[in-house]
Amino acid sequence: MALSKVQRRARIKLRIRKKIKGTAERPRLTVFRSNKQVYVQVIDDISGKTLVSASSREKGIAEKEGTKKVDQAAMVGSLVAEKCKEKGIEVIVFDRGGYKYHGRVKSLADAARKSGLKF
Repeated sequence: MALSKVQRRARIKLRIRKKIKGTAERPRLTVFRSNKQVYVQVIDDISGKTLVSASSREKGIAEKEGTKKVDQAAMVGSLVAEKCKEKGIEVIVFDRGGYKYHGRVKSLADAARKSGLKF
């Protein structure tokens, strides 16, 4: 019997998380993508704390009407990079969260790289 879309993503997510761990020196940037929004967190897995978060629901991004979801994801990527720089985080590990590295996820990652995050 075939897996549903949700079950398949959960299995891929677990496979990725086996290999990727975030530390205080190199935290994990994880992506969650719903149908309408994009959410990003920078997590220290050892202490179990979220260091920085950003989403497409924040004021500067949500107010812009008529922007495409890919463009919103790019804005979220640059926003999270700015917040990371304020906290002194420059190097991260990227966790795509079981999604393909394509579209919104790729746009977010490219914008974060362009804004100065290294991964």
